[in-house]
This record gives sequence, structure tokens and C-alpha cells, in this order.
Amino acid sequence: MGALRTVEPKEVVEAREPTAAEVLKGKELVLAVLERAAEENDFLARLADNPGEALAEYYTLTSDEKTALVCGDIKQIEEWVGKLDDRLATWLWCRLSQEKW
Repeated sequence: MGALRTVEPKEVVEAREPTAAEVLKGKELVLAVLERAAEENDFLARLADNPGEALAEYYTLTSDEKTALVCGDIKQIEEWVGKLDDRLATWLWCRLSQEKW
């Protein structure tokens, strides 16, 4: 039998609330994604085909923000950024009309 090894405890990181700047940055990024989807057909197609890959360049989005964008969670996104106009909601309505989840 081998010798027993000591396992070092992992550092515990406490969850914290985002700062006002982080919240603002997240709102700006969510709006930037929606703006780009409304303006660039190629990006809209990439979002529809593989949203995780399309959002990879937006690496500072939180997992909650990415999930809301990927799922088309209009209610959650509007809680963060306010009421969306039809143009900015383009991607979200497209996502909700897709059958692949």
C-alpha cells in the first residue's frame, strides 16, 4: 500500500454582490449583444446555430447573463436593462421561436 497523502483544503471564495460598475457593464454588454444581433445577420445566424460559441467573445458576461441570452429570457433581460424595443428584442424572439433547446 502507498503512503497516505495530505490533501490541502481549497481556498474558499465567498460569493459577493456585484458592484454598481459591474452591473452597469453587464447591462451594456447584454445590450451590445442584442444590438449586434439586430444589426448583423451573420451574428444572428451564429447565435441561432451555436449561441455558446457566438457569445464566447463576450467573456465578461456573467453566467446568468449568458443563460438569459441563450434561452431568450426576455423577462429577466428587461429586469436588468429596461423595456426592449422591437429591434433589440429581435434575437430573443428568434430564440423563443426555435424548437431546439
